[in-house]
Amino acid sequence: MHRFFVSPQAIRDNRVVMRGTVVHQIRDVLRMKPGDEFVLLDNSGYAHRAEIVTIDRDALRGRVIEKWKLETEPTTRITLYQGLLKGQKFDWVLQKGTEIGIAAFVPVLAARCIVGSLEDVSATRLERWQKIVVEAAEIAGRAALPHIGTATLFAHACEYAARGGLSLIPYEGERSRGLRDALQDAPKSKEINLFIGPEGGFADEEIALAREHNIVPVTLGPRVLRAETAALAAASAILYELGDLG
Repeated sequence: MHRFFVSPQAIRDNRVVMRGTVVHQIRDVLRMKPGDEFVLLDNSGYAHRAEIVTIDRDALRGRVIEKWKLETEPTTRITLYQGLLKGQKFDWVLQKGTEIGIAAFVPVLAARCIVGSLEDVSATRLERWQKIVVEAAEIAGRAALPHIGTATLFAHACEYAARGGLSLIPYEGERSRGLRDALQDAPKSKEINLFIGPEGGFADEEIALAREHNIVPVTLGPRVLRAETAALAAASAILYELGDLG
């Protein structure tokens, strides 16, 4: 059954009104018609099984048949501070990270980023990122949409992360402290700030700055991982270790 995120305001008294591009998707792409059922996710933790009553080019009207509380969000909240990546690699991290259960993404401009400046993160690019997250969350049956933060400099990201939670930064120069060790040192933490570098990794000065903000360098093992692989591997390992992947 197809799933779609809508605002809570779209559902009133068991009646559904949807407008915009999603109506085109339902009507013209999926070829759905009156009587067909689908699931609405209201971004507040609830799912609604609904039936199409009428649909035209401008609006869909339906009725809610069933409502239930979703239990699909991890109890561990991971905020991924991801170094900006070239091409579609960042898109891939957003898509797969949303499917896994990452709660928030913060694009970070680090010293070795190929992206030249924060101005390169255009409104069009942000709009595409948001669309990727919504589609991935619908497919995964997420109860809440991950937040995409404003692109920021690495130094500012360190300051944000220092406000709360356990902060970790996988680093190929770290040899002794593993990811599991760092998590066991803070077993009660359910707020994880995960820093992943760009294609060239983090510079030594950035690791030093991270340490100053109590961001803990960890190793992900003896193999060198691509930036996009490291993000997903680390996030999956954290969720598994803390009991959020079964």
